[in-house]
Amino acid sequence: MSGNGNAAATALARIQTDSVVATLKALYPGLQFEIIAMSTTGDKILDTALSKIGEKSLFTKELEHALEKNEVDLVVHSLKDLPTVLPPGFTIGAICKRENPHDAVVFHPKFVGKTLETLPEKSVVGTSSLRRAAQLQRKFSHLEFRSIRGNLNTRLRKLDEQQEFSAIILAAAGLQRMGWHNRVGQGALGVEVRAKDQDILDLVGVLHDPETLLRCIAERAFLRHLEGGCSVPVAVHTTMKDGQLYLTGGVWSLDGSDSIQDTMQATIHVPAQVPKLEGEGVINKSAYNLICSHQFPPPSRIQHEDGPEDDPQLVGITARNIPRGPQLAAQNLGISLANLLLSKGAKNILDVARQLNDAH
Repeated sequence: MSGNGNAAATALARIQTDSVVATLKALYPGLQFEIIAMSTTGDKILDTALSKIGEKSLFTKELEHALEKNEVDLVVHSLKDLPTVLPPGFTIGAICKRENPHDAVVFHPKFVGKTLETLPEKSVVGTSSLRRAAQLQRKFSHLEFRSIRGNLNTRLRKLDEQQEFSAIILAAAGLQRMGWHNRVGQGALGVEVRAKDQDILDLVGVLHDPETLLRCIAERAFLRHLEGGCSVPVAVHTTMKDGQLYLTGGVWSLDGSDSIQDTMQATIHVPAQVPKLEGEGVINKSAYNLICSHQFPPPSRIQHEDGPEDDPQLVGITARNIPRGPQLAAQNLGISLANLLLSKGAKNILDVARQLNDAH
């Protein structure tokens, strides 16, 4: 196994990758995996806010380069790190079941027992997300919000050992995956592969969680249509109940003073869990975030109910073993909600947010 020598920096990514490998091993006992540790631009630039770096592929570019060179075959990402428009030749071949999608507040030890509402005036709260800062600034105007970067270990150490932050905001899913439930007071994993590598697509396709897949298609379609990213405060959330997919989205000004939010729903049938494909062989390589080159007979294909397609991707996701109809319905829901917000003035809020972010 190769690596960048920084165990703390790769801890969460390794845990996430190990979970995917463990699932594949259970499904395909004949396969072998090698995990290779890699670091990305986003891992290395820690003194600048994400929204200021100006690079859309902060946590993916180096990993995709390894995919392109056939050094690896699979890359395991937190889905939120994957842009809604992937570079040509790449696709998301699997979306695993989502964990807790909520944000978590972690307080400095001296403020244990407090809430954001009861923190002293001008207390500083750290977050790397413009969306989180804008939402919280709107509700807790007595607080100040500053950028904090680094892996979970680094951010928690900055919180505990320094006096700069009274609290920090983190993804609950990351804390849970690290086993730090006691510090909690986003969920989905995506597996990126080469778009034309049908053998690997078939291998990882069984990892798709149908409900999470459809919810993520709707969310990514919403974000793509609004051109949301690290430089603007945009939020989206989905729930599924009684055959209805509910999509809530919103945009905020940087200071949280202006916002537009709305909810739409669509009737979407969630198919049963995808079946395991038959096939045996050996995967010779893989990666910390990546699972690599393979040698095994192609497994039997699951033919799409609507027949062959030249471009099966929707918002960068390929799921040939999930019926196309529900996927299109989820995508259309995301686009419809984005258009609704745009009709209510979201474009102006986003344009101003981008201009202000670029100016500072």
